[in-house]
Amino acid sequence: MLKSLKLTHTGPADELSITFRPRLNLVTGDNGLGKSFLLDVAWWVLTRTWARELVVPHLPPAVPVIEAKFDRTTSGSHELTSCFDREKDRWPLSRGRPPKPGLVLYAQVDGGFSVWDPERNYRKKENPERLPAYLFTPNEVWSGNQYCEGLIRDWASWQREESESYELLKGVLTVLAPSPEEPLYPGKLRKITLDDPKRYPTLVMSYGQEVPVIHASAGIRRIIALAYLLVWAWQEHREACLLKGVPPAKEVIFLIDEVEAHLHPQWQRRMLSALLEVMSVLTGGHDISVQMVTATHSPLILASTEPFFDDEKDGLFLLVQRDAQVVLEHQAWSKQGDVLNWLVSDSFGLHQGRSVEAERAIEAAEAWMRGEYSALPEQLGNEQAIHKELLRLLPGHDTFWPRWVIAREQQGEAR
Repeated sequence: MLKSLKLTHTGPADELSITFRPRLNLVTGDNGLGKSFLLDVAWWVLTRTWARELVVPHLPPAVPVIEAKFDRTTSGSHELTSCFDREKDRWPLSRGRPPKPGLVLYAQVDGGFSVWDPERNYRKKENPERLPAYLFTPNEVWSGNQYCEGLIRDWASWQREESESYELLKGVLTVLAPSPEEPLYPGKLRKITLDDPKRYPTLVMSYGQEVPVIHASAGIRRIIALAYLLVWAWQEHREACLLKGVPPAKEVIFLIDEVEAHLHPQWQRRMLSALLEVMSVLTGGHDISVQMVTATHSPLILASTEPFFDDEKDGLFLLVQRDAQVVLEHQAWSKQGDVLNWLVSDSFGLHQGRSVEAERAIEAAEAWMRGEYSALPEQLGNEQAIHKELLRLLPGHDTFWPRWVIAREQQGEAR
């Protein structure tokens, strides 16, 4: 498992460090503060490859350094340190034996997917030509490349053969479905155009139609792509282990960027617990430790973790800008109860869970109630203007109305 990561003069801050928890690590923060960047670096220290672009360090005279620590149940602890080589424009690594962190999976927000398999990508002197990692663009996930048939062909062949992979795929789709009332269940293979010879997988929708997967919604496409790559990666890993006569990996590290992307709130509420359950569906009787690191913008995602969040296994981290510096803070876990409370918590930092205009009107009303008339904005400079704006913006059942009505009555009595 990945224990810690420390970046010096690299990324959004002069220094950034995080100590990971063994099961679930949630990273929140505003856009542009480095959530995806953090996942990219985590992938690199685990696999010694870049899933996207080389991470560019700060300019001279800064001395950029990346440090990481690992802890494996099968081979003990490892440390990695790399100081950026400006002359060669790369992050050099020692020639010693690299750590084998287990199976490493990285789901990018654009639909790309990366896999590092310790039995197929681990390079030694006698096999330097071995592929350092499997990096799939969004299109390759669906259409394949020289290493993978892709979702459309693999799913179709698995289904025709009624193979173990197909049974696993159905099981994973069942776990990842938005609800029991809206299952993700494969329909019949079908031809979709006159000139295309392929038969395409379909999904049986809740309204009864069988929809080709390439015509599914963005949310469903992301989920079935994720399900397919998980099955593909695990099955290929098992086959490699059988060929080599070694047991499957004991650890899986899963990096996922914006786990909520394209998903309806109904789905967001179930996604994290489902992903944690998926690995037990995939691995069957194997005793596997799973560590997940995910970036998220969704208060529903955080609210959904409340039933199972464990301080000893899980962590919540916030990237935030303070005094023109980006810092990464470990947040003390505290149940917020509902999405609105998560929105106004430190993890998201909103003052109110309303529109910007409604928030401004309420802030003006509160200033008026405190008698801070000089703080009122020009367009809301008196009681009547504030009241008119509140009527325009707030529903009749808004919780702010009782305070406002009482304050106006008290002011009227005082006059």
